[in-house]
Amino acid sequence: MKTQNNSALEYLKPEVVSTLGSLELKARLLVEGFLVGLHKSPYHGFSVEFSEHRPYFQGDSLRYVDWKLFGKTEKYYVKKFEEETNLISRIIVDASASMKFSYGGRISKFEYAKLLAAAFAYLINKQHDAVGISFFSDKIENSLEPKASRTHLLEILKAVENQSPGKDTNIANSLTDIAKKIRKRGLLIIISDLFDEKDKIVSALKLFRYKKNEVIIFHILDPAELSLDFSDDAIFVDLENDEELSTQPYQIRAAYRKAVGDFVSELKTEALNFGIEYQLITTDVPFDKALLKYFILRNKLH
Repeated sequence: MKTQNNSALEYLKPEVVSTLGSLELKARLLVEGFLVGLHKSPYHGFSVEFSEHRPYFQGDSLRYVDWKLFGKTEKYYVKKFEEETNLISRIIVDASASMKFSYGGRISKFEYAKLLAAAFAYLINKQHDAVGISFFSDKIENSLEPKASRTHLLEILKAVENQSPGKDTNIANSLTDIAKKIRKRGLLIIISDLFDEKDKIVSALKLFRYKKNEVIIFHILDPAELSLDFSDDAIFVDLENDEELSTQPYQIRAAYRKAVGDFVSELKTEALNFGIEYQLITTDVPFDKALLKYFILRNKLH
C-alpha cells in the first residue's frame, strides 16, 4: 500500500501526470509532489516558505529576525517585505511543429513542455510572484504579461491548455521579439527543443542578459533524439516542412550521436559563459529535476 508521500511523488512522473484530469489539477499535483520530495531532500531547511524569508546576514537589524522560525530550525532568518519578495517571471514555450515529436509511447516534447510550464506558473503564483507566459513558433503565437493574481494564473493555465503547436521554427527571431517587449527585468524560463542555428540562438539569449534578466533554459528532447536508437530501416519526416529522409539508422548512429552531443555541449558552454542556467531534460525524466533547478536559481535571486 502506498503512503501519502509516495502517492504525491508519483505525480512527478510524466507518464502518470499526463493521464490526470484538468491542467490545473496536473499543475497542483506536480507542485505538491515536488514539495513533498523537497521536504525529504537536503534542501529541507528552506521548505515552501523560502519566498518569505532570507538568511540573516551580519548587519541586519535583529528586530526583523523570525524568532519562531529560529526556535524550529536553530537558524537565523530575516522576514522579507513585499518589495523584497516580488519577482517578475516569464515562461517562454516553444510551440513549433518539432515539439510534437514523441517515440516509444512517451508523451510529446510539447506535452511535457506544457506540463512543466503549468507547474512553474502554479509554483510561482503560490510564491505570490508575478508570472507571465509566451508561446512562439516562427513568431510569437500568444502572450500574457506577468501578474500575481489567482485569476491571472487561471488565464495562464487556460492559455497553456488551449495552445497547439504551430508549423515552422524561428527561435532567434521570436526570442528577440520577446526581449524587445520586456520593460522590467526578471527571471526568464525558456522551454524548447532548441532546433535552430546555435549561433542565432545564443545571440538572442545574450539580449536577455544584456537587459539584466536572469535566464534558465530547459532544453527538452525525446531520448530517441539523443540516441537515434532505432533498429529497423526508417523514414524520417521533418515535422515542419514534411521533407522525408529514408535511411538505415545504424549506419549513421555514431555520426549522429556525435553531432547532437557536440551541439548540446557547445550550447551549454555558450549559455554558461553568459551566466545563463542550462538544463537538458528528456521527456522520460520526472518533473522534479526541472523544478529543483528553478528552485535553486530562485533562492540565489533572493
